[in-house]
Amino acid sequence: MSAVPQHRVLRTEIPGPESVARHRRTTAAVSAGIGIGLPVYVARAAGGILVDVDGNQLIDFGSGIAVTTVGHTAPRVVAAVTGQVADFTHTCFMVTPYEEYVAVCERLNALTPGDHEKRSALFNSGAEAVENAVKIARRATGRSAVVVFDHAYHGRTNLTMALTAKVRPYKDGFGPFAGEVYRAPMAYPLRWPGGADACADQAFDAFVDTVRTQVGADRTAAVLIEPIQGEGGFVVPAPGWLRRVADWCREHGILLIADEIQTGFCRTGDWFASEYEQVVPDLVTTAKGMAGGLPLAAVTGRAELMDAVGAGGLGGTYGGNPVACAAALAAIDTMVAEDLCGRARQVERLFRPRLEALRSRYDTIGEIRGRGAMLAVELVAGADDPTPNPALTAAVNARCHRAGLVTLTCGSYGNVFRFLPPLAAPDALLAEGLDIFAEAFEAAQR
Repeated sequence: MSAVPQHRVLRTEIPGPESVARHRRTTAAVSAGIGIGLPVYVARAAGGILVDVDGNQLIDFGSGIAVTTVGHTAPRVVAAVTGQVADFTHTCFMVTPYEEYVAVCERLNALTPGDHEKRSALFNSGAEAVENAVKIARRATGRSAVVVFDHAYHGRTNLTMALTAKVRPYKDGFGPFAGEVYRAPMAYPLRWPGGADACADQAFDAFVDTVRTQVGADRTAAVLIEPIQGEGGFVVPAPGWLRRVADWCREHGILLIADEIQTGFCRTGDWFASEYEQVVPDLVTTAKGMAGGLPLAAVTGRAELMDAVGAGGLGGTYGGNPVACAAALAAIDTMVAEDLCGRARQVERLFRPRLEALRSRYDTIGEIRGRGAMLAVELVAGADDPTPNPALTAAVNARCHRAGLVTLTCGSYGNVFRFLPPLAAPDALLAEGLDIFAEAFEAAQR
């Protein structure tokens, strides 16, 4: 599969001397507003391994935040990108269109939930897709209000900052934000005040109450929801809650926008996380795992909604770039050929027993959650104290990094570990990474 052996190699400390030298250049040249989690400078990558400039081979449990789902330098993606670059790199679809853009839209229309007639539009980033989905919803419904949820993350543009819940680091000092955005409680079982068993019913009632009292259903254009929340902590809603929200929205003429930017394209064991509860959104936003590492995003939705926008109301100079489109077509072909939905479920079967074994020994693991290859552990103070434990989370993360395992944290309280390995990573490599995580966790506990 790969010219890079799929195992960890440590030739220097992490970060090594060449990475340290390059990081000095970074601090002198790059805005301090660009945060860096692990200042290890990558020279090449393949499968589930990152090779840094010091010759270390690091195990990747982050996939560039759920982007390299098909693996680093996936062969079909490399071949497609190489061929497209040789043909042409840009014309702007709005000036002179090309086949690749149309083909990606056709694939999205076929793959996203529901058998209704659909249309798609392509953009550059997840935030751009969300922003355009809101534009489409407002134009199609003639309404202005948008309802989002606690712990949500939807981007860093002005509108998507308003949609995002967490202040630091995403919103701090950047206001004022776009208006007509309203926030409802999230069905977060571990932290629901009435307890996990009551979460679905009480959270649904709280959502309905928020819309009725703060907004008005007849003023609400859309409800925007991550089927599994990403940056907010991989929060999996209480069973049945998402289905009830979707049904209530349809009953009141409110569009349901599913933000599948982190959950889409096989990551959760389905093509899209909405499918788990057989929810068919009106609009779906995608990005991240779609194009094997190249920047591409999309809005896909009901034809009558997508066509409600006048010509020129959607678009962008680089949106649907032909090289990114070629990569997406190859990445989707890889997902189909290698049954990466099935592979994500295999990854979960490998990870869960190992994580549950740790939880049985340490009461600082408050919950293990997620689906497929989108899994998380939330760290707390103790068995009888669910207070978030960001200090332990940071300590474990630092130990993983020093040991050559690229890990990511998240959560509104900074106390959640998230696991997003490339689905091309072999079992032996994933097991090695889990060994490192377990050792780091146990050492931090001591």
